[in-house]
Amino acid sequence: MDDRDSRVGDDVDKGGDDGDRFETRAVTYGEAGARTGAARDVVTPIHLTTTYEVPGLDPDADLETLDPDAGEFLYSRLSNQTRNALEHRLAALEGGEHAFAFASGTAAITTAVTAVVHPGDHVVAFEDLYGGTRSLLTRLFRDRFAVDVTFVDARDPEAVAEAARPDTTLFWMETPTNPLLRLCDIEAIAEVADDCGAVLGVDNTFLGPMFQHPLDLGADLVVHSTTKYLNGHSDSLGGALVTDDADLADEVAFLQRVGMGNVMASFDAYMVLRGTKTLPLRMRAHEANATAVAEFFEGHDGVRAVHYPGLETHPQHDLATRQMDGFGGVVSVELDADLAGVERFLGALEHFPLAVSLGGVESLVEHPATMTHSPLSQAERDDLGITDGLLRFSVGVEHREDLIADLKRGFAALDGVEVVVSDDD
Repeated sequence: MDDRDSRVGDDVDKGGDDGDRFETRAVTYGEAGARTGAARDVVTPIHLTTTYEVPGLDPDADLETLDPDAGEFLYSRLSNQTRNALEHRLAALEGGEHAFAFASGTAAITTAVTAVVHPGDHVVAFEDLYGGTRSLLTRLFRDRFAVDVTFVDARDPEAVAEAARPDTTLFWMETPTNPLLRLCDIEAIAEVADDCGAVLGVDNTFLGPMFQHPLDLGADLVVHSTTKYLNGHSDSLGGALVTDDADLADEVAFLQRVGMGNVMASFDAYMVLRGTKTLPLRMRAHEANATAVAEFFEGHDGVRAVHYPGLETHPQHDLATRQMDGFGGVVSVELDADLAGVERFLGALEHFPLAVSLGGVESLVEHPATMTHSPLSQAERDDLGITDGLLRFSVGVEHREDLIADLKRGFAALDGVEVVVSDDD
């Protein structure tokens, strides 16, 4: 067992019962308070009701501060038993005090930024962000709400510090980034944010709470697309935000329940609760398969570059080993091919459907230039290194030899060779 394995499952002080380890919290935490009635369900039911009967008039009631933990329910936008159970579990898994579940990951990011910035403020963001997040920061916050945004190569903490200004209120980071799997030093950037009196937000979607702990490294808030690893089965859309900051949590709660009304539906909350029960098992399988796939790509002549933090050849492997408890299940590669060659490669694959998203038990592949990052201009894609040959693989939990055999079929098609890959190849 290496050092990373020994850290997974360590006791935590925040979010868990009596220091329960990660695997235990992933299965059980948060559900007991959502059980109602004599049956005492082991699994939290799906509470589909939109409204609740109240015992009588209460002139002093504050509808914006209902406490679901105290059984205060009025309307499901404000509070719902299934969503409340999930929010408790998300807080426990991420090691935070306050968690909020949203209708999508983008909704969580939008709420996080809105909770922090005002017109005239300044945001510093990693230049290599998910295309939707980059568009959100520019087309919504910059162009409509007069929030200035500076994109920097956050692999260098000094570049982040140099971009800061007196009006900087938010630093927004992804690590690893989508799709080039670049890293930023969360702890170093947290110090920059503290010096500025600003908030550091980290999108932790690519690793999830098992493999990376931004709050412990100094981040003020963490967001996830629960659609990805937390749910893990590509059948539920959602997002999450976790923070230790009580004032920030109050603002997020207002925006979630009243200001925007963007909450996760109870059915989706149930699905994510179910998904987290197998999160530790799935993440280990994702990582093992991704490592095998990355090593296969690294040894192939048809590949120009492989991006995976678990490889010793990754330029930030040392940071990955220090900052992360695992390397995740996403591998990006640049094929030595033009767009027509990429199409031949993709057309031959059987176990990697061409689709956006990631983090499900099934493997997927996507072409960033024409899919996730298509909203960016050609110049922006060129600056970021999003070439026509770049592919992002979400490596699932199938047998690794079947996945590698499938990739061999792709390379055979790329070379114009018809080949049947045997199990022994």
